[in-house]
Parts: sequence; C-alpha cells; structure tokens
Amino acid sequence: MTQQTATQQQTAARRTTTRSATPAAPTGGAVGLRVSGVDKVYPTRRGEVHALSGIDLDVARGEFVSLVGRSGCGKTTLLRILSGLLAPSAGLVEAGGRPAWAAGRRDDAVFAEFGLVFQEANLFPWFTITDNVALPLKLRGVPRAERRARAAELCATVGLGGFEDSYPRELSGGMRQRAAIARALACDPSVLLMDEPFGALDALTRDRMNLELQQIHAVSGATVVFVTHSIPEAVFLADRVVLLTPRPGRIRSVTAIDLPRPRSAATETTPEFGALVAGLRTELDRED
Repeated sequence: MTQQTATQQQTAARRTTTRSATPAAPTGGAVGLRVSGVDKVYPTRRGEVHALSGIDLDVARGEFVSLVGRSGCGKTTLLRILSGLLAPSAGLVEAGGRPAWAAGRRDDAVFAEFGLVFQEANLFPWFTITDNVALPLKLRGVPRAERRARAAELCATVGLGGFEDSYPRELSGGMRQRAAIARALACDPSVLLMDEPFGALDALTRDRMNLELQQIHAVSGATVVFVTHSIPEAVFLADRVVLLTPRPGRIRSVTAIDLPRPRSAATETTPEFGALVAGLRTELDRED
C-alpha cells in the first residue's frame, strides 16, 4: 500500500462515526424520517430471535441513505418496519415529525405518503405500463385523464417515454424496474424505500440504473432509504451509508459520503471512492 493510499483510507475512516446513544443524525436540514429505539423480536419454538436491537437513526428530508450489512443482519426487516408492513417490537418511527409507528400502532395516513420498491418489479402483467404506474392514483380516486397525464410524466422521468402502452412482458428487467420506480413516485411520496431494487439485474444494467436513480432522486426530492448488499453501489448512491452488525442488527457505523454530485462512472475510479469502499469493507469484516 502506498503512503497516498493509506492517507486516503485514513481520511475515509475519519468520516465514519460509530454508533452512540444518540440517533445517527444527518449533518443538517429538517428530519424526514426518525427511528428511535426500534427493536424487533420474533418468537420461535426454540425461543426468541432478536432481529434488531436499539436502532436509532435520523434521515434528513431529501437525503439518500444506504443500508448495508451481511445477510441476516436485519436490513430488510428494518425497511419493512419503515414501510409499515411489519410492526416493531419496541420503539418509535416518525416521518416529518408525525408518529408512523408508536406503541405498536401504525398511522396509515403517514404511510400513505411512502413509496416502496422491491427487488422484483411486481407489475400487473395484464396492465400496460401506464396503467401500472397510474394504479396508486386510481386507488385514490384521481380522474382518469389526470392520472394518465401523471403516468406519462413519470414514464418520461424514468426513461420509459414511448413505452407507455407496452406490457411488462415486452420490457427488459431494467425497464420493468423503472416502471416500478415510476409507480412508487406516482403520489409524490415524501419517503421512498427501496429493498435491493437492482439486485436481480446484470452488472451493466445495474450500473445504468444507479446513474438514472440519482437523477430521479434529484428531481423528486424524496427522502430515500436504500437497502443493498453492494458496498460500491451504496457509496455511489448515498449521502450516508449505515452499516448494520450481524444479528441482532445494530448500527455499527455511519459514514458520510462527501463525493460531489452528480456522480458518474468516472466517480468509481477516483481514489476517494476507493478509500470509502475499502473503509466500509474493513468495518464490515471487523468482529466485535
């Protein structure tokens, strides 16, 4: 290792803050999403399984945060709690200052402002792309002309202009994921939750989707929490990367990503990017 490389890795390490008793907080701005003391315990025949323990995290409004960690560390469990699909065993989740989960009860009005994207696009095969994207608006009673206009706008935003009348089977995997992202954005969510949305794509398509996602985020202004197994992907996309420990999942470190935006393929060749990735891999391999 050269002296220059060692210095860069030390600089990246200084950007990493270990978990303390206070929430892992953004550097500034209003809080878009707050997680306080969240635990998740699953009862089993062999006893209790502690999936998450004492999760404290503040995400600024409009911030992009990536969650990384080994398989089974609770990344998806945390995202499901944030999305309202799973109740925490203890703790509080707030969005925009309003309780989303409190005392085991969920506020559906808060979660209605969230968008969710899974690893699979989960599009209705008998709907056109327009109808899939516009579905959340239809469920809210938005008039047909208005929702189709909004769907066309979103298709253009995610690079699906000209494919509005196509069916999912006629599109590639990457294009289907674009449609899923457009659907999640249909109701202008304040929070966008993404669970390994590009995990099933080939490497080239995944790289292209990462470039497009940062552009979509810049336009939408949504608060994003993004789960991934890929440290380079996490660093490329995020303002901060949150690293979870193996079960029970706890926040081991929070790393600020100070790389300038917009980021491009060239970003991944810079010493600063390499140092951040190396620092996170070292944290991931560390045994407490």
